[in-house]
Amino acid sequence: MTTRSVLAIDAGQTGIKVRLETPSVQDELVFPGIETHRPLLPQLADVARASLTQTRATPALVTAGVSGLTARDADADALLALVADTGIRGAILAHDSTTSFLGALGDRHGAVVAAGTGVVTLAVGPRATARVDGWGYIMGDAGSGYWIGREALDAVMRAYDGRGPATVLTDAVRERWPDLSQAYMALQAEEERVRIVASFATPVARAADDGDAGALRITQAAATELARSVRAAIARVRDDDERFAVCALGGVFRSRSLQTAFEDALTGGSTGDDVEIVPARGLGIDGAVALADLSPAHPLTAVVQRAGSA
Repeated sequence: MTTRSVLAIDAGQTGIKVRLETPSVQDELVFPGIETHRPLLPQLADVARASLTQTRATPALVTAGVSGLTARDADADALLALVADTGIRGAILAHDSTTSFLGALGDRHGAVVAAGTGVVTLAVGPRATARVDGWGYIMGDAGSGYWIGREALDAVMRAYDGRGPATVLTDAVRERWPDLSQAYMALQAEEERVRIVASFATPVARAADDGDAGALRITQAAATELARSVRAAIARVRDDDERFAVCALGGVFRSRSLQTAFEDALTGGSTGDDVEIVPARGLGIDGAVALADLSPAHPLTAVVQRAGSA
């Protein structure tokens, strides 16, 4: 528990977790996910205000780890200005890869891959950090829930056309769109199309765990992409023979088949003994709280934005 009074926000695309933490009290709230196609800071300010109203608290500091945070929105001064009338006196802002890392590994060197609707990998070494992917569903997010769902839809439509083998995933897609010939139009009209596509990662996981060949192919490909990202990130920060800890977070890893395939892809072969897969110490919201007490000497300090009495 932090020694300060903090309103911590873990803003993901699926949902936003908020924790009010003081030396004596802890309270948690949940809100709908961040919308990365809209300005992020007003959304964070709205969540902060709603949280203060519900908890009737007056924390001195707001911290946030945010999915899809870009250089344009990484402005802690602007966030502080939006909530200045609430009594909050400081703001700390970071990409959610940073808070995922802090929650999972704390001060330990290693890599954290966080795969939900999107995916991002962050590695921290003795002197440097490296972020891999997290480039969104159009340009990246390889192995993410969206990526898996998109592969599932592709397999279903190939089967529908006769361009590919029949797949049990067709039943899951027909539950949402009984007329597959009109599914693409219905999906394009949905404001929540990214989350809808990502939702099909769940039936892929079920089918893969049941041994379906098509679902296993998608799962194996996703696991390979995720392991490749981890390897790329570690290669950019390692400067000796240190064994790196690796932690896998997010809903994608609830699939037993994907978890196993990821571990095999990462640790198999002649280079597998240079990494150690470890369980997470905590969650992204724990990392958002940890921003309040991040040491100035920590390599991640360079990618954290601060304003006011933070």
